[in-house]
Parts: sequence; structure tokens; C-alpha cells
Amino acid sequence: MADSRSSSFSANGDFKEAVCIDGSRVFDSCCDRDCLEDLKVYFSPKGQQLINRAVNLRCKGTEVINVFIDVEPVHLNRGFYCSDITFYFLTTFDVFPALCTQPTTVQGLSKFSKKVILYGSEGKVKVFTNEVNICDFNAANSAVSEPCNDLPKCVVQCVDPLTLDARICDAGCCNDICLFPPTVLASIGGELYTEVVDGDKAVLVTIGLFTIVELIRNAQMLIPVYDYCIPEKECDNCTDNPCDVFSRLNFPTEDFFPSQMPNEGRFCNYSK
Repeated sequence: MADSRSSSFSANGDFKEAVCIDGSRVFDSCCDRDCLEDLKVYFSPKGQQLINRAVNLRCKGTEVINVFIDVEPVHLNRGFYCSDITFYFLTTFDVFPALCTQPTTVQGLSKFSKKVILYGSEGKVKVFTNEVNICDFNAANSAVSEPCNDLPKCVVQCVDPLTLDARICDAGCCNDICLFPPTVLASIGGELYTEVVDGDKAVLVTIGLFTIVELIRNAQMLIPVYDYCIPEKECDNCTDNPCDVFSRLNFPTEDFFPSQMPNEGRFCNYSK
């Protein structure tokens, strides 16, 4: 019997051979939408002073600046893992110190944590390579590098969230203190206002978040190979005159004429 992994050609010459590769396989995944109501926004001392004097504010947008992930096995259900995911948000506001005045831009931090349980299969091997791996991060400041547990890799995908609401309230309604890692604090200057006193104001935001969570393991898989990926176009030489490059660009007609909503995108159908 011929080996299924040996080279073979189809009648049209497309299929060449079946090869074994080591790749990332998604064992389980889920998508979710979270409406995060009244998240407290934390500011730097200078930003908090502007918030205390504000009579109104306008949210300009929110972005996810970092996600911290911790994966642990679910001991009562073999092959399943609990991913503890913490999102860190950076929200930008226009703050108005008085009516009919020019706003000042202020940025603040907020966070949200959730747990997701997915199937990640089982693995009890230790993998050693000459590449930098996750173990090196945990043992970066350690004299002895300890082997890592064979845990699946958790991958979180998200788009910039929607800021649905933002309001100012008295700081007494939410005087809890939240801690942020230094890498996140650096986005607002590295310092957080923590001393809540009488007269301080707080900002609460409501955020809509869409996410996809995946548990991934490296696996050996047999795949068909058709040919090598040979580039079919040459690299563009960027030494041309800037005006010559501009003359080759397509005219942005769609930017001048807004597109209409397609019929299938309408939410309501009216019948007479």
C-alpha cells in the first residue's frame, strides 16, 4: 500500500503532496457582547481637577489599550479551562468647565473582568525550543527558569468598543479605588488620582463590547500542498515624485457621496 504522505500528482497537476505541519489549532471558541453599565473612569490628578470643575462633558471615543489573560484548568471537567480576562479601556472626553466655553481634552481609564470556560483539550508534554516562549516572560527576573504547564493559549479578539453613555456624578456614589498595571497607567501620564475628598466628581460610562475568545494549541496536522507561495508582484519603488504618486490614486468618489442604506439593512418594513 502506498504511503498517504508520499508525493502524488492529480490529473490536472495541482496537488503535489501531503505534508505534516505544526500549526495552531483552535479547539474551542465563543463570541460575546457585553453591555458594561456605569464603569467608573479613573483620571490623573490633573485630569481629576478638570473633572471637578466640569459642568458638562462629551465622550469622543473608547479604545481597548490592553487585555490581561490568565488560564487555569477546570479540575471538575477535564479538558476544559477557565480564562480570566481583564480589559483595560482608555476613554477620551471633551470637558466643558462652563457653558459656552471651549472644551479641554481629558483621558481616563476603566477596566472590566470576565471569565470564559472553553474546551482546550489535554496535553501533558513539556516543549522546549530555541525560541522565546511564555515561560521566559514568567522567569525573566528569576535565576532559575521553571518549566511551564502545558496550557492552551487563549486569544482574545475585540474591536474598539462603543461608548453608549457618559455622565458626571458625585464621587460618593462610587468611591472605590481600582489598581492598574504600570503599562496601562503610562497612557495617562503614569499617575492615578486616588484621594477622594468631598466635592470630587466621578465619571461613569456605559460601554458596548464585542469579543471573540479562542483556545488554541499547537498540533501536527496533515495538509495537502499545491506549491510554494511565490510572490506574483514586484515591490513598489517609492522613489517617484510625490505628485506622480498622487496622480495614480483613484478619486475618492465614495467620500463625497454618502452611500444609501440597502433595503435588507432596514429594521422596519411598513405596509399600507
